[in-house]
Amino acid sequence: MDLKKYIADVPDFPKEGILFRDITPLMLNGKAYQYAADQFTAFAKEKKATVIVGPEARGFIFGCPVAATLGIGFAPVRKPGKLPREAVAVEYDLEYGSNTLCLHADAVKKGDRVLIIDDLLATGGTMEATIELVKKLGGEVVGLAFLIELSDLNGRDKLHNHDILTLITY
Repeated sequence: MDLKKYIADVPDFPKEGILFRDITPLMLNGKAYQYAADQFTAFAKEKKATVIVGPEARGFIFGCPVAATLGIGFAPVRKPGKLPREAVAVEYDLEYGSNTLCLHADAVKKGDRVLIIDDLLATGGTMEATIELVKKLGGEVVGLAFLIELSDLNGRDKLHNHDILTLITY
């Protein structure tokens, strides 16, 4: 299935000069959304994942159906103050400034085989931080899966030690 047909290009959003890739048309099409989820599920099975981890918020959109289909857990990665129980945190650098991501301290156990799913691979910063969170808790990252990869931003270069699945590349 050509999933690019279900991605809307929105010029100058959120600011001038940015071409935003809107995934909501794909989510609105049941067959396209199911196809994407099935591709991620097959990858998770191949990697023998025991836990799916997804950064907020769009990682939830694709990670939760995969976890539910496989009958395994889903662990959300959130911004500070969003998780109600004990969490581990990682601060990472952005182009201008920094950000912090958190994961419940009991979300990943030593020896868990973790597949991280997100909607977009751009510079790789969010994914690097998410990988660090999983490793802090003793999990093994067995793969990374993305709906879209923006290849000109070279995020894959930061993640070269991991098996990566992308469904759409721009």
